[in-house]
Amino acid sequence: MSFRSGFVALLGRPNTGKSTLVNQLVGRKVAIVSARPQTTRNRIQGIVNRPGAQLILIDTPGLHRPESALGRQMMQEVELALDGIDLLAVLLDASQPLTTDDRAALERARRFNGHCFLLLNKIDLIPKPQLLPLIDSLSRESDVAEIIPISALTGNGLARLLDHLISQLPEGQPYFPEDLFTDQPERFLAAEFLREKVLSFTRQEVPHAVAVLVDSFDESPRLIRIRATIYVERDGQKAIVIGRGGEMLKRIGTTTRKELEELLGVKIFLEVYVKVQRNWRQRPALVRQLDWRRQLGQLATSPLNPKL
Repeated sequence: MSFRSGFVALLGRPNTGKSTLVNQLVGRKVAIVSARPQTTRNRIQGIVNRPGAQLILIDTPGLHRPESALGRQMMQEVELALDGIDLLAVLLDASQPLTTDDRAALERARRFNGHCFLLLNKIDLIPKPQLLPLIDSLSRESDVAEIIPISALTGNGLARLLDHLISQLPEGQPYFPEDLFTDQPERFLAAEFLREKVLSFTRQEVPHAVAVLVDSFDESPRLIRIRATIYVERDGQKAIVIGRGGEMLKRIGTTTRKELEELLGVKIFLEVYVKVQRNWRQRPALVRQLDWRRQLGQLATSPLNPKL
């Protein structure tokens, strides 16, 4: 039996469920999830291994009109993710009318020279009689090869989706070892899980102003010691993240530590600090440090923290 392997990029506006879908198909959490838009800032690869196949899913930042250095880098991440892929999957939120960013995703798909799927996500949120007319309308409006209704949250339609994706992969050898589920370093996962908790627990004014960098990551067989800094743009945001008597920061740190221990299977000692770095989203040199691929080669010269 021949082996199939390849890369599939997920494309769509913010909050269509790309990260949830990646986590569901991989079978464990590799991408943070939040109700806040524009949560994903980097290309994130999740690896799905099946008998006779390896599928590498690339979660991308949500398509939007960038208004900052951070937004521009996120859109650059999208274009980099689409370079050299084998398949493209565009996600739409079936429960919402098409937006300008949805149409931008469909237009980008038209320029893709390969097999493209249109995934109608969140079908659990709409009445069944609405689904077929929606599929019919989109089949006339888009140029995609297949339209597949799914619910990334409930898992409905995901087995069918995976079969269809694998059937379109080229024949070839696996790109990664069978026991690997993501290409992200544990250091980056720690920063992302910490940022996710800030998004989940703080007020509306904080999330987009938050960046997390891991200052140190020291491993031993029984313990990983992590020191991380949460960066915000204003003193008021710092006060929110810390909370009264430090209660919010303690909640953020404790929840992150427990989740990392479950994922990595080892005890975690986590120290978390909060600092103000004004207007960091508008400063390209600072924004570039949030890309873990750059972090691996530039830890010694981080402008967010010169001591790194």
